[in-house]
Amino acid sequence: MPKDINYQYGNGKLSLYAENGSNDGNGIFSNFIVGGIGNNASNDNEGPVIKAFLNDEKFVNGGVTNENPILIVKLSDSSGINIAGTGIGHDLVATLDNDNRQYFVLNDFYEGELDSYQKGVVHFQLPTLASGTHSLKIKAWDVVNNSSEYILEFTVANNEELVLNHVLNYPNPFTTKTQFWFEHNRPGQNLHVKVQIFTVAGKVVKTIKQTINDAGNRSCEVEWDGRDEYGDKLGRGVYLYRLTVITPEGKKKERIEKLVVF
Repeated sequence: MPKDINYQYGNGKLSLYAENGSNDGNGIFSNFIVGGIGNNASNDNEGPVIKAFLNDEKFVNGGVTNENPILIVKLSDSSGINIAGTGIGHDLVATLDNDNRQYFVLNDFYEGELDSYQKGVVHFQLPTLASGTHSLKIKAWDVVNNSSEYILEFTVANNEELVLNHVLNYPNPFTTKTQFWFEHNRPGQNLHVKVQIFTVAGKVVKTIKQTINDAGNRSCEVEWDGRDEYGDKLGRGVYLYRLTVITPEGKKKERIEKLVVF
């Protein structure tokens, strides 16, 4: 229980719920006394571990996102997370752009992990954000009043334009398989992706076409096995690739990068 509660002795209340698949029932039990503090009180001196993302857990701090992202916060602490809301200043809070007038109390959006009081996650729909760079400072407390902070930085791209950032392939160099990674600002949309691999002389040796639909802003679905159009393994060396992304309404962006077959 959080340290912020009233420690005076008095009747407690236990809420009960049960269901068997077809019927359910509920009730309360209050014929017991609670109060005071246990003799084996925690010696925990560290705040919760905080990890934060936008739209999905592939998001990388400093990445690009759309104008209406969903904030995802994963929390863990050996003593449990304080979301009681009874202590002044001890709420689970996200502050936008370090402006204390723009903050979001996340207590009611916290969902504990099944069969654990030590872990949980927050999913919170952020309001429409202006284009440009932003930050969210997330502060959380455990039940013994230790706190932690996490800064999530990101760039909001105008939804009317297609943004294509951080294009790379991983692993690079590679031998048998590589994935093409990129960030975009069109989560939840069918994006047509084309990857063309060239020799350094400009000859196309492989073309990959795929339609993707990501919940978040970071894609890694397109893969390549290092073989050409005829199924033959390419020789070792440096190759170029052009990654093209097209939206359902026909907006298009492309990037050219290098890869190494080893």
